[in-house]
Amino acid sequence: MDHTELRKAIACMPKTELHLHIEGTLEAPLALQLASRNNVSLPWNTLEELEKQYDFSNLQSFLDLYYILMGTLKTQEDFADLMFAYLQRAHENGIRHAEIFFDPQVHMNNHIPFSTVIKGLLNGLDLGKQAFGITGGLILCIIRDMPVESAEAVLKEAEPYAKDLIGIGLDSAEVGYPPELFEAVYRKARQLGLHCVAHAGEEGPADYVKQALDVLHVERIDHGIHAYDDPELVQRLAQEQIPLTSCPLSNKRLKVVNDIRELPLHEMLQAGLRVCINSDDPAYFGGYLVDNYMALLENGYSLEECATFARNSIEACFISREEKDTLLADFDKWYEQYVK
Repeated sequence: MDHTELRKAIACMPKTELHLHIEGTLEAPLALQLASRNNVSLPWNTLEELEKQYDFSNLQSFLDLYYILMGTLKTQEDFADLMFAYLQRAHENGIRHAEIFFDPQVHMNNHIPFSTVIKGLLNGLDLGKQAFGITGGLILCIIRDMPVESAEAVLKEAEPYAKDLIGIGLDSAEVGYPPELFEAVYRKARQLGLHCVAHAGEEGPADYVKQALDVLHVERIDHGIHAYDDPELVQRLAQEQIPLTSCPLSNKRLKVVNDIRELPLHEMLQAGLRVCINSDDPAYFGGYLVDNYMALLENGYSLEECATFARNSIEACFISREEKDTLLADFDKWYEQYVK
């Protein structure tokens, strides 16, 4: 297949997205539109000026811009519009199910009530399901470089909405903020019936992945690239089939690696790890899910390997066995047509 045919094949491949920050889908044009709608003053007045800010040297330089633009989100309508815009792109990318992170602590610091955030996002999810047939839900992410007391406070705010959430996650600047700091928060989340995931091993060491597993008792590791630095941990992840939600374009854009070819995803698959591919913060990192798959195909990965990533994404999501089997049946039809 040529490049165009490959892209069409990847676009129609049934898959899920499990590592996606909804605030990270805030495209520059929508950010400017929301700023105007809500009378928010930004340091940049034109689209050209804003787009120049998207050249990042590391995770923190990205977060600085990320948090400024989050300040344009004020109303339920804003959050619903943001979610619907993502789900439209998800539909174009062949995503059947999405488990979506959101960062309520930042919004609450911007004086936006938790209820405004979650009601808007849930409304957007409902509208997207009606329009595109995509199922999904929300994972409340804890900002790890904020005080632990802030995490405890936001979880208390979330209690009345626990049935509307899939799980709890842990994100933002990793180095210096080990998972073990949030043991009590995760214990409470499990008591509320939430699934547990956490960012670990992106900029942080393999030990952070171990802490996420042993202290937070997570069911999925977000990123986890540095898990490959520890052979014993690799063996454990393979044996326990703990999913890892890899984000290639993000890893390159944030200088986790200098080149896609440096990512050990070939080796992780060969070691039996359940790795899947995701877009992380696609408005900032140069592409949505199909773009991430195409980056792999353009850097030495095979269509067979990409199919394995997609199958893994279905197996790794928090839906029923029956729902997984339905998605896998569609995936198998795609596989017969494009891979075999």
